[in-house]
Amino acid sequence: MPSLATADFVAAKVNYAAVSPMLVVFGVALVGVLVEAFAPRSRRYAVQVTLSLAGLVGALVALVVAARDNTGSTLEGAVVVDGPALFLQGTLLVLSVLGVLTMAERFDGTGADAFTPMGAAVPGSPYEAAALRAGATGTEVFPLTLFAVGGMLLFPAAGDLLTMFVALEVLSLPLYILCGLARRRRLLSQEASLKYFLLGAFSSGFFLFGSALLFGFSGSMDLSVIARAISSNSGMDGLLVPGVLLVAVGLLFKIGAVPFHMWTPDVYQGAPTPVTGFMAACTKVAAFGAILRVVYVGVAGSRWDWEPVLWGVAILTMVVGAVLSVTQTDVKRLLAYSSIAHAGFILTGVLAFDRVGVSSTLFYLVAYGFTTIAAFAIVSLVRSGGSEATHLSQWAGLAKRNKWVAGTFAFLLLAFAGIPLTSGFTAKFAVFSAAVGHGGTVLAFIGVLASAVTAFVYVRLIVLMYFSEPAGDSTVVVTPSIVTTLAVALGTVATLVLGVLPSSVLDLASSSALFLR
Repeated sequence: MPSLATADFVAAKVNYAAVSPMLVVFGVALVGVLVEAFAPRSRRYAVQVTLSLAGLVGALVALVVAARDNTGSTLEGAVVVDGPALFLQGTLLVLSVLGVLTMAERFDGTGADAFTPMGAAVPGSPYEAAALRAGATGTEVFPLTLFAVGGMLLFPAAGDLLTMFVALEVLSLPLYILCGLARRRRLLSQEASLKYFLLGAFSSGFFLFGSALLFGFSGSMDLSVIARAISSNSGMDGLLVPGVLLVAVGLLFKIGAVPFHMWTPDVYQGAPTPVTGFMAACTKVAAFGAILRVVYVGVAGSRWDWEPVLWGVAILTMVVGAVLSVTQTDVKRLLAYSSIAHAGFILTGVLAFDRVGVSSTLFYLVAYGFTTIAAFAIVSLVRSGGSEATHLSQWAGLAKRNKWVAGTFAFLLLAFAGIPLTSGFTAKFAVFSAAVGHGGTVLAFIGVLASAVTAFVYVRLIVLMYFSEPAGDSTVVVTPSIVTTLAVALGTVATLVLGVLPSSVLDLASSSALFLR
């Protein structure tokens, strides 16, 4: 079967303009490390926030400049800069700006409220208390976030499996640390970090085993060489399907697809909420970009052998995510299972195996990312006793306490449900239409049913906020600073615009849906 990738190209040795966004992000991250080492403690917060935002905006400008005439490959084909890669990198940079804004929130004068002043200290120890009294802040989160963003930018642009593995580890290792830096509920946060690290290392092992099998099959880790080996029937077919499936395990873990989803609820609940929002949005964008490149460029010629397995994964992901979200009593765990269900919805677009499937997947990732970061930013504002009030009972009557926060969160929940005039409706319509048009009617039908189940969950929470009496006076909605307000506003406006006037982004996604090989 011919590859679904298009437009052969000649690999250039080095094209610095094509990789300039990644260079900018990694460079600024290194500068952030120096700031942590040498800048006065009292100035680190302002310097790190300014430096991170400037670096991300600079990388976005470099991406726009590079997108004009620098598509192709560089570094001997290890990095491929084409339409999907550029689209996803731009999405990642914009979402990362919103993520950094939420991480920069400070609710009091002692530091960034979401993060512990000393990550290495035992929770509740005198060392942690001393760091708090000294005014220490968790400003190391900003260079760590930039290192993760750099890995995410490389992940969907990797032209071979070895580069993809390096990108996977570069984006994952900072996230393992960030998940354990919550200022409150420290033990839960550190447990989340450990679970994520252990299961992530396990999935990386699967990815490496699969890469080794595909190397044995084709004699190369380059995705275009693997595609040619499939079309030429190299005689090593016994290595092909196991290799594809093992690589898929490593990639499906990052999106939280069933049965590789067990880490998602615990990590989402335990991690600092701004990190949860950043991770839920940006990691999913990067991982789906890598999945698209592997299945469309590398192994599309053998898809009849492994496609039924991905069908089963997509169905299980939608059903399990939707059904288990009904039983959740914690807002962050509820959004975690919602994230699992959305991963299944996006997989229906991937499995269309057509340009329309790619474009619908790209649009869905944009829509989901904006809504998710804004939703988790709002979760961080609802508090009780100094900690985040994440139990559903604490959200009862929230509209009576703060109608703007409740109204915005309700709108975002409706977008998750796929209600018309929101980005969620346009995104789901796009991926389900792509599935129906290319033999995936069963997937689309199950997706619609799963969407109905999740809609019940979201509406139930909206009813709780608007039509229930507050359980007590302990729950409050803190007043955010300009950074969180801006992140929520941008995410909410994008959710509305992509639902009412989605044509420009849909057209951009469609024009960016061709892979180079």
